[in-house]
Amino acid sequence: ALAVDEAGVDLILVGDSLGQVLLGYETTVRVTMEEMLHHAKAVVRGTRRAMVIGDLPFLSYATPEDALANAGRFLREAGVQAVKVEGGVRAARIIETLARAGIPGMAHIGLTPQAINALGKVRVQGKSREQARALVHDARAVQEAGAFAVVLELVPAQLAAAITARLRIPTIGIGAGAGCSG
Repeated sequence: ALAVDEAGVDLILVGDSLGQVLLGYETTVRVTMEEMLHHAKAVVRGTRRAMVIGDLPFLSYATPEDALANAGRFLREAGVQAVKVEGGVRAARIIETLARAGIPGMAHIGLTPQAINALGKVRVQGKSREQARALVHDARAVQEAGAFAVVLELVPAQLAAAITARLRIPTIGIGAGAGCSG
């Protein structure tokens, strides 16, 4: 975190992918709130300038009440400045609840790793016209709900650029091409 912060990176996401990268889990689904808090605290201690975002783990935001309680823990206990949730239209109510409570929320659409059991495998999202329209709709829904940014993961570059052009909030690409904001 210290090296990334000193390099001038604006946002640091403490992602639930730490379950696979650091804890040896097969997917992100097994990551707990306690594990996320532990790692987020360490990142916050190593950061002076960058905004630190905590990734709410699987089922920690199943309801608006759960989301508010766990996001509050992230801010109070770990010291992060924002949280991330997976989902577009289905997460809009959660993002709106967080925004109304004064908690900045980042959305995550495209490939959503917490839904890997439903998706079946890691693959590019939004390749068909119907899927592309759904992702544009997801992006607009989270923007209108109050998200301050949206992650686009494994989305075709042309679609990611088109989504970015349609939004007022920044997009962060993970395997989504250079047309994203970051």
